[in-house]
Amino acid sequence: MTMRTRFLNKAAHAALATAAGLAFLAPAEALAQETELGEVVVTAQKRSENLNDVPVSVTAISAEKLDVIQSSGGDIRVFSARIPNVTLESSYARIFPRPYIRGLGNTDFDFNASQPVSFVYDEVVMENPVLKSFPLFDIEQVEALRGPQGTLFGRNTPAGVLKFDSAKPTQSFGGFAQASYATFGTVNLQGAVSGPIIDGVLAGRLSGIYMHRDDWIDNGFTGKDDVTGGYDQSAIRGQLLFTPNEAFSALLNAHYTKLDGSPQIFRANIIQRGTNDLVPGFDREKIYQDAQPRTGQTMEGSGANVKLTYDFGDEAPTLTSITAYEHVTAYSRGDVDGGFGAVFAPPSGPGLIPFTAESADGVPYHAQWSQEFRLAGDYAGVNYTLGAFYFFEDLKIDSINFDTLANGARNGYAYQHQKTKAWALFANADYKLTDQLTLGGGIRYSNDKKEFIAQQTLSPIGLPQTPILAADPESDDVSFNVNVTYAVNDDVNVYARIAKGYRAPSIQGRLLFGSTISVADTETLMSYEAGFKADLFDRRARVDASVYYYKVDDMQLTAVGGGANFNRLVNAEHAEGYGFEFNGEANPIEHLLITAGLSYSHTEIQDPNLAIQPCGAPCTVLDPAGAPGTVLVDGNSLPNAPRWIANITARYAIPFRDGEFYAYTDWAYRSKINFFLYRSVEFTDDELLEGGLRLGYATDDGKWDAAVFARNITDDESLEGGIDFNNLTGFVNDPRTIGVELKTRF
Repeated sequence: MTMRTRFLNKAAHAALATAAGLAFLAPAEALAQETELGEVVVTAQKRSENLNDVPVSVTAISAEKLDVIQSSGGDIRVFSARIPNVTLESSYARIFPRPYIRGLGNTDFDFNASQPVSFVYDEVVMENPVLKSFPLFDIEQVEALRGPQGTLFGRNTPAGVLKFDSAKPTQSFGGFAQASYATFGTVNLQGAVSGPIIDGVLAGRLSGIYMHRDDWIDNGFTGKDDVTGGYDQSAIRGQLLFTPNEAFSALLNAHYTKLDGSPQIFRANIIQRGTNDLVPGFDREKIYQDAQPRTGQTMEGSGANVKLTYDFGDEAPTLTSITAYEHVTAYSRGDVDGGFGAVFAPPSGPGLIPFTAESADGVPYHAQWSQEFRLAGDYAGVNYTLGAFYFFEDLKIDSINFDTLANGARNGYAYQHQKTKAWALFANADYKLTDQLTLGGGIRYSNDKKEFIAQQTLSPIGLPQTPILAADPESDDVSFNVNVTYAVNDDVNVYARIAKGYRAPSIQGRLLFGSTISVADTETLMSYEAGFKADLFDRRARVDASVYYYKVDDMQLTAVGGGANFNRLVNAEHAEGYGFEFNGEANPIEHLLITAGLSYSHTEIQDPNLAIQPCGAPCTVLDPAGAPGTVLVDGNSLPNAPRWIANITARYAIPFRDGEFYAYTDWAYRSKINFFLYRSVEFTDDELLEGGLRLGYATDDGKWDAAVFARNITDDESLEGGIDFNNLTGFVNDPRTIGVELKTRF
């Protein structure tokens, strides 16, 4: 028996034991006094199904839980560690989230970065990293699908999919309004109104959100208080649902968002050399930056899509068409060295500042078109989906470097222009071999092509202007999945799944500090997964757990920063990962609902010849030396891939008159992460533990809910990332916020 097999066996037993522990938080008699848990319906296979019947490791987040964890104006990163084996981080603050599932993600900070986790918002793939930052509001449900999902969802999904579905127009009038105010002048206003326009024929829904935070960070260098850290962000979405008859429907969705705020706050030398501890006296509410007065961040995005559905009736299939357009522009300028001056231009600090670094990146133009056709039905007991997909993106990127010592004058410029075309054909089906045994599977043919040019016209380090550099990689691949589900009884299902994932070639052409572009070849992944899903105690408790193993061939990795201070794409010969996931939900005593999640993930780069430049900052490198100026990263874990993630929520209510007083708490933990491909003592974080608390009163009819809340209630200070080419620069999580909220439904 191999070590991997022994681990998977142990993981399965651990998941089963955890499930049993959650189920037996109280005796069966106590559970029996509660009403049963409601059914969780997901669309992981592009049709509505009970969560327990889906042969995929999937976690569903309800709208109520999303409201709680977003209480203080949080963006999409609030999901980090609140879903098993899912983390998110960003070096661009609110406009460029980087997601990771089962350790698979991409640390690339360029605006054409290819990410193996796909975002699907209202059935439209959001490919560009900036599109992934569209605010979440008036959301019906969130689903995290782990493992390759490429046979059904968009492009580049070898790690999984984060799927967001907004609330749809209704044939009855209703809506909500919600307002909160919290620490740092944080304001969160959102609402929606929905109802019939023409009874039975046309319905509409209009929803929106406005989020604001005051600047709350002082600049010790300029001597000015409250100069950065704030933002203003708004978004609106309008939907029209046309249903002239029972067979046909048309859903139009138009949306817009705008952000004006602060970039990520980089802080020079906040890490103690030889440790990963924050320096003594670290103050999250103070920086020392000379370029801060010139920093800022803007983003503006808009889009529209139309979903047409026609049901041919009886045993005939249903035809679905989704046509979508997305557009976004963005600009972010930051003080990347995180301090002031330089050793050759004193005064400088805090700590050692070898040279200044102030840069900006922008997306002056972007357009994305996508089209999907699906034919779905049931024939002779076969539940099937057939489809075709087309994708086109046109993207322009500007990268600018500034001379901080010359009052921010531009001294470096490079541009990129990338066009991407992709198309695919796919099929998915399942068939009940017996009343208990279901066999399913899917296949997808994908073709991807990129046309890319880049040029550096002004070099910050004195290099000559480059010629126009070009690349035009093209690839095709066949992805598939095969799964089997066995119903042990009406309440317990077990399943197994084998899936192949695929990621098209990627290009990195950020030329500010170099004169070459890099191309990463096609990446493929084989994944093996088994699990169970069960309702217990007459559906008063619910658990699901899975174990998995995957191996990636030619894995695309990004060597970020380092001594040369540029991005470079590389292909590792192999990478592997294995682990488990667990979700549970139960009513242990009357009026108490508990949910819990737990995951373990082991990841490893397997390439004895892969050499990377380590930090240019004075850090303590732990990897063996390779060629001069490089280290070997074979055997290292993947960046930002914690071994352990755990989360728990608990809601307890006390009935009072026509409502209830309630208390809701949620906690999220992730273990140690490494920020880069190489290992060092400094550029890591040992753990993060963030908790929230909400105390409120809600009426039984759901019309009113008033609460006080706190996020990051223990004021945990954790590193979320670092900048390694200059000094021991890092950025940290948000501090504690406390606020009040009022919500009304009508």
